[in-house]
Order: sequence, then structure tokens, then C-alpha cells
Amino acid sequence: MVYAGLNMVHYLREKRWFLITLVIQAAMLLAPAPEGISPQGWRVLIMTVGATILFVTEPIPLPAVALLIILGQVFLLDLDSSLVASSLMKDSVLFIMGSLMLAVALVKQKLDKRLALLIVSITGSNTYNIAFGISIFSGILASFVGEHTVAAMMLPVALSLLQLATDDEDKRRGLAVILLFSISYACAMAGIGTPSGGARNAIMIDYLRDFFFVADDPATHVFSVSYLKWMIYAYPVFLVQLPLMHLILRRTFKTDMADLGPAVDTLKAQVGEEGALTGQHYLAIGLFLLTLVGWVGFSSEVGMGTIAILGATLFLVTGLVRWQDINSGVNWGVVLLYAAAISLGVQMRDTGAAAWLAGLFMDGLAPLGMDRGIGLLAAVMILTTLLTNTMSNGAAVAVLGPIVLSIAMESGSNPLAVGMTTAMSSAFAYFTVIGTPASTIVHSSGYLRSSDFMRVGWRMALMSFAVLLLASKLYWPLVGL
Repeated sequence: MVYAGLNMVHYLREKRWFLITLVIQAAMLLAPAPEGISPQGWRVLIMTVGATILFVTEPIPLPAVALLIILGQVFLLDLDSSLVASSLMKDSVLFIMGSLMLAVALVKQKLDKRLALLIVSITGSNTYNIAFGISIFSGILASFVGEHTVAAMMLPVALSLLQLATDDEDKRRGLAVILLFSISYACAMAGIGTPSGGARNAIMIDYLRDFFFVADDPATHVFSVSYLKWMIYAYPVFLVQLPLMHLILRRTFKTDMADLGPAVDTLKAQVGEEGALTGQHYLAIGLFLLTLVGWVGFSSEVGMGTIAILGATLFLVTGLVRWQDINSGVNWGVVLLYAAAISLGVQMRDTGAAAWLAGLFMDGLAPLGMDRGIGLLAAVMILTTLLTNTMSNGAAVAVLGPIVLSIAMESGSNPLAVGMTTAMSSAFAYFTVIGTPASTIVHSSGYLRSSDFMRVGWRMALMSFAVLLLASKLYWPLVGL
């Protein structure tokens, strides 16, 4: 009896935020809808509030939150289940699913030590040069295949160098902080560079298409963002941030190990023992490059999701990866989560809930002079940064997307600029371990502390804020944004 009571206490403590969320939602549901929003829109807002709390506190598995969103649309909004099901499978969801499958296929090739050797052969043995080289390689790769994939690939690269460099744990940690942050922050910043760099970008592209694009209205075509157009707007912003990020790391963290010559020599010997690249390696690299070409050249015709699925299928057909590896390596719950979040965003738009929230936000910004232009972009940046440090960047954009695009329409601002700013500032999750998948992955090494993220994170955020605001003011007008 006592044991059962203790179990109940433990359960209630573990699920307290879930119960608190239910109480908040019940109170909102019983209260009359505020003036200016329909009862249907108010129910959507109640669902969004609940989903946001559960995203942040995680008292239940996040895929369970996705399932609750689906059920809520059927039972609270009285939507036909087939209609809800059809709203789940957008091109961005196919893209996320295909990208996760590609990630597993690439990691399976075990090219980490060869990549480490390639980096040091270019940078030399100077520690800071190697760290910068790791940042460049991590960033360029992450801008195309997603930060979680690259962080998983590059972590063994850094750990190989650490283990070969020294047996002194204090010296190893000082070196680890620089190398591991070079991976995680480069991956986070690079994720804004292309649509395939992160789920948040594909989600925002879908929102822009759903909110504005009309096939037979040429005036709306400006809001349809192709793979190449996104790169033109975003890639220079990433490239400017990369050396500034490395400079901040050098000023914030110091290491006594200025040269890794002995570690580099050992690495060369180990790779030499493994022999040359095989035909399988070259085929994997070729398929990956072919997928990139497809994204850049054909995604506007067939969709980024289709290209991602095609790339993953080719890896399976050629035998470079087994379905068992894909099935066990892909987090299918992530796919379901983004699908449900996007579906909820569509309902926020259709019921007017997003427009109502946008009006409230505008009323609050107007006295501060931040209801349009550069002031609005700064406000959106701050709001997105606060949210993305408490939940995944994809979830943050899924929640905020309908709201900020409605704000853009209400204020007469450029929706594309506001949407791009939201997606790009969702990468500014520098303060917490859970802010980005790359940060979580490098933290799992055991070398980094939560205080390390806070120590350097505010510097990174200020730098990224300044670069993005300058880009929106000086660069984007030159390229037609």
C-alpha cells in the first residue's frame, strides 16, 4: 500500500507539468472567447498554449504531444479525421523524413578519421587553425545536410584528436571546449544557409507558400522561395558569422596546447593502416552530391521532400545502407512531431487565431516604435531567440510562423523578410545544452558544462543579432528582398 502511494507521488511529480497544462487549458476552455477571436480560433489557441508548455517542459514524450495535437483537431475543432490526416503530410515533412534517412546513411560510411586527416592536412597542426578548419568543414556540411547529421559525424573527429593529443584530463578539457564548440556553433549557424540545413527552413517555406502563394496570381510568386533563392538570401549571413564565431571562441576560451603535431602524426599513421577509399565510399559521396544537385536544380519543380526521399532511396537500392539501419537510426517521432506542429499552424491561420495574436503583438510594439521595418525584425528576432532556447528550433518556427507572418501582413511589412528573420534567428540557441541538436550531441561527450554555454552564448547571440540586422538593412535590399 505504501509502495503504491510512493509510486503515485512519483508519477504526479513526474507528470506535474502535464497536469498543470490540462488545468490551464480547461480554465481557458471554460472561459468565454476574448473579443475579436472566434470560438474555433480560441480553441486552436488553447491547443497551441498547451503544446508550447509541453514542448518546453517535456513531461510526456514529444511524439505524444504530436498525437494530442492530432486528436485535438478532431475532437476540439470538430474537423474530419481525413482532413486532419491530409494536413500532416506536407513537402516539408517529406523533406524532414528524407533528410533523417540520409543522415543515417552518411554516418554509416564511417569517414570520420579520414575527414579529420583532410582537415589537418589543410590547416596544419596549429590548434586554433585546426579548430577553425573544423568549423569550416562542419559549417559547409551542416548547411546542406542538417546540423544533427554533421555534429554526429564530426564529434568522432574531434574526439580522435583529443585522445591522440594528451592524457592530461585538464589539458584535454581545455582543448575539448574549443574543438567541440567549433562543431556545435558552426553547425547551428550553418543551418540557416540552405533549405536543407534544417527543418525550420522547410517549415517556413511551407508557411510562406500556404499563406501567400496563388498559382494564377504572379504578384504572390515573390513569396515562393526556391532552394537557390534561399541560399542567396541566407548563405552570406552564415559565412560572415563563421570567422566571428571563431574569434569569440578564441577570446573566451584558452588552451595551453598550441600545437597538435604529435596527434596529427598518429592520426596519419592510423588512417594509412585503413587503406585507400573504397568504391563504396566514392559511391556514397557521389549519391550525396547528386542529392545536392537535385535540391538546387529541381526542388522548385518536384519539391525538396521528393529529392530527399529519392536520395535516401538510392542509398537503400545500392546497398550502402540497410533498411534495418534506417529504421533503427531515424527518430520517427521527430517526423510526427513536425507534421503535427505544421498542421496546427495551418489551423491557426485558417481560424484567424494567428491574426488575432498578431494584432495583440502589434499593439504592444507600436508604442516602442517596433511595429514595422527594422524595429519589427529586431522584435521578431528577440521573440524567436527566447523561444528557440527552450524548445527545438523547428518547433519554435512551427509555433511562431503563423503569428509572425500575420504580423507582417497587419503591419504592411515584407512577409518574406519577416519569415526569413524568424527561421534564421531560430538558430540563435546558444545558451542551453538543449537549444540545438548539435549542442546536445557535443555535450554528450562529457567535456562540456552547462556554464560553458552561458559563458560564451551571450557573446554569440549579440554577434548574430548584429550580423542579421545589418544583412536585413544593407544586403537584402541589394538582392531583392
